[in-house]
Amino acid sequence: MIALLARLMGNGHRKHVTILLASALGCALAGAYLFSLTQGIAFTKGLYWAVTTATTVGYGDVTPHNGIGQVIASATMLTTIPLLASVFALVTGAAAAAGLRRILAMRDHEDSGHRLVIGMDGPVPAILEELVKVGEHVVLVADVDPATVSSDVHVIRGDPTQAHVLRAARPERATQALITGADDGDVLVSTVLIRRLAPDLELIALVKSASVCEALHELGVSRTLSPTDMIAHAVAKSLEAPHAADLLAELVDSDEHTLTEVKAETAAIGRPLSSIRGERAGLVLGVVHDGTFSLGIGTDPVIAEGDFLLLAEPLRTRSHG
Repeated sequence: MIALLARLMGNGHRKHVTILLASALGCALAGAYLFSLTQGIAFTKGLYWAVTTATTVGYGDVTPHNGIGQVIASATMLTTIPLLASVFALVTGAAAAAGLRRILAMRDHEDSGHRLVIGMDGPVPAILEELVKVGEHVVLVADVDPATVSSDVHVIRGDPTQAHVLRAARPERATQALITGADDGDVLVSTVLIRRLAPDLELIALVKSASVCEALHELGVSRTLSPTDMIAHAVAKSLEAPHAADLLAELVDSDEHTLTEVKAETAAIGRPLSSIRGERAGLVLGVVHDGTFSLGIGTDPVIAEGDFLLLAEPLRTRSHG
């Protein structure tokens, strides 16, 4: 319950709720102590009275028997009840706002396209965090509690190997889909279903088996990735060059820039990559030609029509037009 409230509320709301709860607790404890002292009862019974009074239950089995007790009861009711009511108002308001944000986010997805993420396995939580950080519209299809995911992510809860669940995510409106699963079999099933629902959608899959990779390529999956292999390659390069890990971390885990692909402009077609690097803002990492990426090290590829440039750009310059 505490974890749920923490996700519903931002830092500002959590601070206010903490202050209100602490104040309510302090008033209840003070009232319990004074009530037990003036009514000649045990503190535990006084605490029981304070709790039933603060929560407006009021069983009536413990009541003040003199004027000072009535004053203490009045003071307890006038402080703890409004404080607890304020807490509930903040919590319900935060829950309503989170639901509204999800509805508005889904409307944006329907109008302008969204990134579709299927499954909640492996590195997906970190991937969602990064996508949200750079302002991407994300729809997640997974059998998870939406409260455990950022409110900026629209969650379609259900089994992603079922066609009706995937259909609810509007894959035909998505700009790209990342497919994961508990095993390669689930990835393959989800891919087949998505391909039927959105034949032209760009698909990326996280898999382990080489045979499944081949099957996915036959289904038109543009890229298949293995997180285990990627980590192994990164570690190997770090052993060869100690600061290679720093380079990779700077590229993929920076709050100052983002990686993006942009279609090569008409003016760049027919020119070598080296000349483009000196003209564009940001860092031109390489070129994508026919789905294959080249750093342009040892060769200087000529930009062709339909090529894409892979850029590292400051976050403030990125747009979703």
